[in-house]
Amino acid sequence: MSYARVLCAALEGVTGHLVRVEAVLANGLPGVLVSGLPDAALNEARERVRAAITNSGETWPQRRITVNLDPADLKKRGSGFDLAVALAVLGGTGTLPLVALDGVLVLGELGLDGSVRPVRGVLPMVAAAARHGVTEAIVPLGNAAEAALVPGVRVHAADTLNRVTGFVRGRNTLLDPPDTPPPPLGPEPDLADVAGQEMGRLGIEVAAAGGHHLALFGPPGAGKTMLAQRLPSLLPRLDDAAALEVTALYSVAGVLPPGAPLIRRPPFQAPHHTASLASLVGGGSGLARPGALSLAHRGVLMLDEAPEFSRQALDTLRQPLEDGIVTLGRTRGIVAYPAQVQLVLAANPCPCARPVGDVACTCSPHARRRYLGRISGPLLDRIDIQLQLPQVKAAHLFTDLATREPSRTVAQRVAAARAVAAERWTGLGARCNAEVPGTVLRQRRWRLPDTDTGELRHRLDTGALSARGHDRVVRLAWTLGDLAGLDRPGAAEINIALQLRTGALT
Repeated sequence: MSYARVLCAALEGVTGHLVRVEAVLANGLPGVLVSGLPDAALNEARERVRAAITNSGETWPQRRITVNLDPADLKKRGSGFDLAVALAVLGGTGTLPLVALDGVLVLGELGLDGSVRPVRGVLPMVAAAARHGVTEAIVPLGNAAEAALVPGVRVHAADTLNRVTGFVRGRNTLLDPPDTPPPPLGPEPDLADVAGQEMGRLGIEVAAAGGHHLALFGPPGAGKTMLAQRLPSLLPRLDDAAALEVTALYSVAGVLPPGAPLIRRPPFQAPHHTASLASLVGGGSGLARPGALSLAHRGVLMLDEAPEFSRQALDTLRQPLEDGIVTLGRTRGIVAYPAQVQLVLAANPCPCARPVGDVACTCSPHARRRYLGRISGPLLDRIDIQLQLPQVKAAHLFTDLATREPSRTVAQRVAAARAVAAERWTGLGARCNAEVPGTVLRQRRWRLPDTDTGELRHRLDTGALSARGHDRVVRLAWTLGDLAGLDRPGAAEINIALQLRTGALT
């Protein structure tokens, strides 16, 4: 009986786990048995591995082969185990010494011709191996640049099984990760394109500076979509930790942009209003995959024509907006994906979306209320800024573009305000005002004077404002203070925050 072992990794959501691929060759009826909770794709690896070994010039052993994936109680999914299984089987025959693979992570799918093909989720799997002390990894050539992002791990790229067996035998070397410069970033939508809407511009700036959620209501052509699309251009680039989080999510989802393994721009997701619940929050058969909500992590999730989304889809966002994480349970397990997003809702005033008072608009007041009522009160209560945008006037539409403030100028103020907030809340781990717990803001050290919060307290006592709404107004006030360069917000900032919250800004 011959035994061999190769190190691999499995994924649960965006969390990687080390897996030991063991192979035992024994006398008996030729066949392959895979144990260790494999899924269908992994069970089918038997035929892929057999064909790849044969077409790579190796001899398939005519013996009884048992492949075990340890730990056995962890569910294994996908085709990323193929290369490790092939090397373990060849190691069990005694024709392939596996000393060179001691402590080396091996990932990759095999084609029938022996080629090594890319797989999803390489970044979080290599990162998990690094946390367990692994310092070398063999990955498909198409995943090498992605895997090389993990510090402390030397990455070897493989394009064929034959190249890997030659490396193990000391006959050749593996490939280095491609050293290609990232593609140039395309132009972003500029805030200078938005005509008029000074209040909308203020709302976008405050939202960017404090990480606040935003809702824009108004007639068609008022600039709701344009403002929302320009929010990412005001946000600072992702730091290393955030960029790795976002890149890992895109790797798991299989939508990592080619040629740009590390995502530095805050992501922007704008699903169509006909999007299913699974595509919005995550789902799929077996084990749920990340949806638009998680793919917008550390960025912006825009729901244009928000009342046209199903009520269930909109209300599903309520808990993730509070917790910053979405937990999905399916038949094959429960996964949790990060979902720290800035939500932007945009909505017309009625189903026909014609200007109020227009003779062609036949919507009754009841129909208008019912249309906007599709966005539930509990969801709106979680939206910090709620603005009513007026119709754009000709005087605004035909102003000189050079007189409008561009995104880069506003982004500088946003970056300065975020830096002040991050320094102030550094002990809490919060990066912006929207992430600060309300209990902290009500502590003696950070509580605002009663003389400045009189109107805020009155609205809370009369039920015009919920406790959650109170905390969100206070957070908005701190953001306005940061933008104004103040140590603490005053009565003026609280009043503006109230107006931003209630949409009564004029």
